[in-house]
Amino acid sequence: MTTGAIPSKLLHLAWPLVLGNLLQTFYNLADMFWVGRVSSDAVAAVSLMFPLSWMFVSTAMGITAATIALVSQYVGADDDRMADRVVAQTVLLTLAVSSVLAAVGLAFRAPLLTLIGARGDVYVEAMAYIEIIFLALPFTFLFFAFRASLQGAGDTRTAMWLMVLSAGLNVVLDPFFILGWGPFPEMGTRGAAVATFIARGFATAAGIYILLRGGFGVRLRVGDLAPDLEIQKRLVDIGYPATIDGWARSFAAVAMAGFVARFGAAPTAAYGIGVRLMSVTWSVSGAVGQATATGVGQNLGARAPDRAAAVAKTATAGTMAVIFVAAALVLLFPAQAMGIFVDDPAVIAEGVVFLRIIAPFWALFAGVMVIQGAFRGAGNTREAMVLSFLSRWIFRIPVALVLAFAWSVTVPVLGITVSALDWGVSGIWWAFAAGMGLSFVVAVAWFARGTWKEDVIGEGAGDGQRGLESGDGEGDATSN
Repeated sequence: MTTGAIPSKLLHLAWPLVLGNLLQTFYNLADMFWVGRVSSDAVAAVSLMFPLSWMFVSTAMGITAATIALVSQYVGADDDRMADRVVAQTVLLTLAVSSVLAAVGLAFRAPLLTLIGARGDVYVEAMAYIEIIFLALPFTFLFFAFRASLQGAGDTRTAMWLMVLSAGLNVVLDPFFILGWGPFPEMGTRGAAVATFIARGFATAAGIYILLRGGFGVRLRVGDLAPDLEIQKRLVDIGYPATIDGWARSFAAVAMAGFVARFGAAPTAAYGIGVRLMSVTWSVSGAVGQATATGVGQNLGARAPDRAAAVAKTATAGTMAVIFVAAALVLLFPAQAMGIFVDDPAVIAEGVVFLRIIAPFWALFAGVMVIQGAFRGAGNTREAMVLSFLSRWIFRIPVALVLAFAWSVTVPVLGITVSALDWGVSGIWWAFAAGMGLSFVVAVAWFARGTWKEDVIGEGAGDGQRGLESGDGEGDATSN
């Protein structure tokens, strides 16, 4: 990334990441497609679980972001033996964390669903789904460990092809378990979770086998599975900023889903489908953000800050152009886009309103995600995290509370009464749009200041800890 034409280099670096992210999104879209053949309550139930699932994924990505950093550093230093030890400790850490989360989630699943806002038939369907998803958490975390280990060693294609097989298996199994094709009983939302469980289990088993066999840059050695507290501490120290960032985003998504759930099953189902359609754009822009992080980091390390800025600008402009075209298609055919997943007229009508309000802002948020990748590549993970907090907890949730609900507060000293606008669920849709637009303005202004270049150049791009922080940022770019 330090020489040659920037657009072609970015494309070469980004396409495997884009495809891998889209395959992950394909999991969710396939589940929604077949669940939509059951009922709108089933769609609403799976929709409520989507942000909760991403909270767990964010945790896994935070842990394994440190894996990418450490493995890549050791491989670059020709210390393959230490890289292998990091892989083994990552497997231990992800297995321990995921097992604890699964146990806690199963123990408190009922109050958790109530807190999110599941009611009536939606609660029943969500319970059937979430119980299996909690059991699948160790598979999810272990697959992230496998993917991060290979990515740190420079192999991104093996995990990508394994995702192809896993996603394909999930798509094939969905109708059999959800709708009861052939000899299988009709299980509805539970069937979607069972199909996901099997597909993730397959991918995890294959990934662990590949690591045990070796030959892909790193190897999982059974003798290295004894706990090494020093490596474990380094994994936690490097990974926790990415995890906190991911949690903040996930909790915000859970809060927004809870707000929508107050307006009934149809808006909740429409929200779930709309978010999944948006997740396609997140997959693309998040992957380009990862590629941007690599390009910015390499060029700052090569003392070429102007080229680093050019990489970020090229990536941002190109991604926004692509997402703009995708959003335009959705705006032209919103009912058809919703109709792919559900045939309930009430859900489709609400989904059309949702898409018409927020689709024009998709390209802006894609730009934010790429700029966040540039900050992470520069090692300035705080800026990326602050942008996440601003876009969700400052520009989105408070705006939703003001626009969507009916309430009023009187300020005693001034004698002034402040009232919410009570726009209903449309106010939540406009809050999404406001968060995307305002965060883009802040991101562009912050990037234009150029402090991200001065900070790294001033401290020295060759500093080892700084390099680890840069790797940490790269690993988290897709969890938006």
